[in-house]
Parts: sequence; C-alpha cells; structure tokens
Amino acid sequence: MKLGWDLKKGLNWFLTAWKNWDDPSPGDFTRSTLHTNNPEEVMWKGTTQYYRSGPWDGIGFSGIPSVSSDSNTNYTIVSNKDEFYITYSLIDKSLISRVVMNQTRYARQRLAWNIDSQTWRVSSELPTDFCDQYNICGAFGICVIGQAPACKCLDGFKPKSPRNWTQMSWNQGCVHNQTWSCRKKGRDGFNKFSNVKVPDTRRSWVNANMTLDECKNKCWENCSCTAYANSDIKGGGSGCAIWFSDLLDIRLMPNAGQDLYIRLAMSETEIITGIEGKNNKSQQEDFELPLFDLASIAHATNNFSNDNKLGEGGFGPVYKGILPYGQEVAVKRLSETSRQGLKEFKNEVMLCAELQHRNLVKVLGCCIQDDEKLLIYEYMANKSLDVFLFDSSQGKLLDWPKRFCIINGIARGLLYLHQDSRLRIIHRDLKASNVLLDNEMNPKISDFGLARMCGGDQIEGKTSRVVGTYGYMAPEYAFDGIFSIKSDVFSFGVLLLEIVSGKKNRLFSPNDYNNLIGHAWRLSKEGKPMQFIDTSLKDSYNLHEALRCIHIGLLCVQHHPNDRPNMASVVVSLSNENALPLPKNPSYQLNDIPTERESSSNTSLSVNDVTTSMLSGR
Repeated sequence: MKLGWDLKKGLNWFLTAWKNWDDPSPGDFTRSTLHTNNPEEVMWKGTTQYYRSGPWDGIGFSGIPSVSSDSNTNYTIVSNKDEFYITYSLIDKSLISRVVMNQTRYARQRLAWNIDSQTWRVSSELPTDFCDQYNICGAFGICVIGQAPACKCLDGFKPKSPRNWTQMSWNQGCVHNQTWSCRKKGRDGFNKFSNVKVPDTRRSWVNANMTLDECKNKCWENCSCTAYANSDIKGGGSGCAIWFSDLLDIRLMPNAGQDLYIRLAMSETEIITGIEGKNNKSQQEDFELPLFDLASIAHATNNFSNDNKLGEGGFGPVYKGILPYGQEVAVKRLSETSRQGLKEFKNEVMLCAELQHRNLVKVLGCCIQDDEKLLIYEYMANKSLDVFLFDSSQGKLLDWPKRFCIINGIARGLLYLHQDSRLRIIHRDLKASNVLLDNEMNPKISDFGLARMCGGDQIEGKTSRVVGTYGYMAPEYAFDGIFSIKSDVFSFGVLLLEIVSGKKNRLFSPNDYNNLIGHAWRLSKEGKPMQFIDTSLKDSYNLHEALRCIHIGLLCVQHHPNDRPNMASVVVSLSNENALPLPKNPSYQLNDIPTERESSSNTSLSVNDVTTSMLSGR
C-alpha cells in the first residue's frame, strides 16, 4: 500500500471510507500523508482533522506504539523531487492482512485473516482512545489516559480560560504561567518531557545532520521556537526537529513516544539555581527536569500526612502521593536535620535528568519552593528490597526465581551506570534499601545523591569525604577515600550475598566470623556453600544458579580492586555456564572500620543510621 504524493503530476494517494457497508460512494473519513520534512499520517472527517499518527522517528510513528513493535510490517518512507510517500509491506508473505477505512469511531482498522476460523479479525484500530482525538487539549496541553480529567497543561503553563477548563472545555488550551519574553540563549531554559507523542509537525523544521545540543542552540536563536527533539531516536538519537508557535496535539505515551524539550522563560526554571545561591548559567541551560509546584505536591500527599509516609532515609522522609491526573508518585522531602544536604539534592536532580534505564528509578521532577526541596519519583508499589529480604515472614515471598531476577536486574542497572550511560556514574551507596521493587518485583536502583560522574575513560576518583553505608563499603574507599567502579562492584557483591542468604552483612555475626562475607568464604572453602543459602527457600531454588551467585559474590568482594570483575563480566557470568576463576580471601572484616561508638567527631551518621559520612586523613 502506498500513501503520499506524485509531485510531478500533483496527485495525492489517499484512502476514503465508504458511506456504509452497502454504499461504496465516498464517505466523510479520509486518510493521507502530510507532505512535510517531518512526515506523519493524518485522518480527516470532512474538513476537520480527526487524528494524526505523530511523525516518523526512525523506528515508528511516535503516536502509534504498535508500529515500532510490529515485526510483521515493513514501513518505508520515500522522499525525492518526484515522489513523497509512505509504503507498507508484510515481511511474512504467508500472512494475509488488509487495512480498511470506516465511517465509525475506529476510522482505520487493520484486519488479519485467521486460517483456523476462516474469518477476518481486527488486529489494530485507530484512533485507539480518547487522547487520540486531534488536539483535544488545545495549545500547550497534554492528554493523559487514566487521569481525570484527561487534559492538563504542560508544566510551566496554565489554562488560558480557567473557567472553561474546569468545565472540561479545553479547546482554548494553555498559556505560559508568566508573561512570555524571549531572552534567547542563556536566559531561556527547557523542560524535558519523556514518552510523548510530539506536536503537530506542520509547525516544525527538520535537519537530520544536527546533534541534540546543536538543535537546542538552533532553537535558542529563534524567538518563535517553542520546542525541540531528536528527529530520529535510533541508537540514542540523532537529527533535529524544531517546533514554532503553539504546540498542538501532545499526548503521554507510556513506555513509548520520545523526549521533547519545551522552552520556558528562565524565570520559570531558574529556581534550580537557588540550590547553592549562585547564578550558574551553564547549570541553568543543562537543567531539563520538570518542575512541580509545592501546592500540587502538598495536595497529592495530603499535606505530607503521616498516613502517606512510606519511610525515611538519610535524605529525609518519603511520602506516597497521587497527582491530579491519577499517577501515583513517591515524594522525597529534604529534612532540616538531614546529613545529606543541598549538594546531594542538587547532585540527584542533575544526574537523574540524564539517566534512563528500566532498572533505575525514574525521577519525574523536583520542587524547590519556599524552604522545601522535594524530589518526585515514580511510585514503587513494593517499596525496597530490604523490606522483604531481612524479614522472616516477608522473605518467604521472595522465591528463588524472583531473587535471581532481582540480582540480574541490579547487575544490568549498574552496568548501565558504569558503561552504557552518557557519563560514567559511580553510585557509592548501593545497598538493599536503595533497590526499589515495582508491582511485578522488578528491581530499580535509587538514591543518586551520593553518586559521582566520571568523564571519558576515568574509572576512579579520590575524596576526603567518605560517604556510603557500613557493611557495603569497599576497603580502599572506607580507608583511603578511593572510589571507583570496582568499589561499586564490591557493594554489589555484598548485596548479592545478602540476597542469596537472606541475611544482612552488617548485622550477621556467627561465632567465628564477624560478618556475612567471612561466613560465605568459610563455607565455600569447607565445601559447604549450600549451607549459606536462605533456609526459607527450602528446596525450591535452582542449586546451580544459587552456587554460581555465591561464587560471583565472593569474586566481587575480593580485597584488591583489580581482582574484582567489572559489571560487564558479572552480567555475562550470571547468564552462562563458563568456568569462573577462584576467588581470593576477601580479608575485609566489619570491625576493620569504626563502629558508631568508635567514630570520631568527624564522623556523622544520618537519621536511622543508614548512610554515613567520614572525613579521612591525608
């Protein structure tokens, strides 16, 4: 099938619905392709636009997640001086499929022939839901399925007509919270919106050869530019798409869509610079994490009610909240007594705007208003790993397949931080309480307040302020302040041994060994590693996997960093049968480092004795 234009003859190839099943004369609905630099498909009901697909992003149409996941259909875009069209073909020639236009709500349907039943069955329909209606929320509005009401203004914008908005009449859209005044580079900022169907492309410009940073600079140069994005999202993204004037027909696409950077006056984003009380323009320009207002977060958490409190860590208390459109979130609130302060808060804000991985907790935004400093995360229904792992009754809910899945997920998340993210990230505080579990018990690494970025080939650094958690710190870090990807590997090794045994390293003290690492080493050397496995697992575990995990854990906690594997090797070792090297004596015991009673005045402990900071001598 071919949709598009014959530019020489001025012909337009498009689909038109029949009036009804019995009348093949042209109906109201048509489907065609927009001839723009950023092509997309559109459907019309008469002269009124009814639906658009979103532009082609190199993988699929940004507003049709099924296209990128449909491995049976090959989509080709042809653009030259003679023709401009989109064509479809089936990869599996044995399949029989057809696309039809109807005079119904589902104007476009794809049907597949079922050989067994000898009938046509619907495989996909467009529009799919309420938010697929064209521009239902107006300019600078965003449609979110599952919220009530479905339309809201983008962060940094407010309803143009509040009265109409409350009556669910959204066609007038939204306007800037403050009077818009273009100040060009260094004075305007951008908010990053992820997983969205990008705006109507008739108001856009494309350059396939630009980088994202060049795209941002191009947008800054033109006061009519309101947003930018990659034009192609393959392989981390490339190319530049820029939008001008009002942004129309944006919708949230969970687990799909792409990133869109929307321009705001710096007065709407400059609050981030108040974190350290200085005017750092480069930080302003790099800040792309959405900002929430305090009133909406207070309302979402029932004014930070104790009934909404999920727990408390070194940063401060964490509350469950429900945003106006129904999304559940976790809100971390910086405590006045927190040992982690403005530096850690800013560090997490700046880092989390860059990090995107299925095994890292997603930060949705932040709030810096009055004396409050808040971080807003995706909500993890099952809280943290330690809630299950170190509780005798809850631990039984973690069978071996779940534990092995959690181990692999943490390993992949750490590998992303060390190797695959744009900047090399050393977490410095990996532990069971910083691994959160979603509703399907998938692990997500959290709490990047103490993390450090390394550029290029840098794999280690040195600090006079040792931060982390007793029981998880690598010896070279605890004693000399040397942190590296290998100190993270050590922490992972401790965590791996805890997951297998169901016991906490710092609190484990058998008669002859003073921590879990020593206990695992002794049993391994005595040929009795099975005794290390959590007894609550009984006979349900995979013995080979469990023993391999103990072996990998001991490799990770070896005393010298060079002896430890990197996370790439760990991920491979967890999933194959290759022989592993023998671990060396870890020789690192818990009472090698100061306890709380022995700590000097230079050592500070956070509330609930979770994360510690120590000044080490030089």
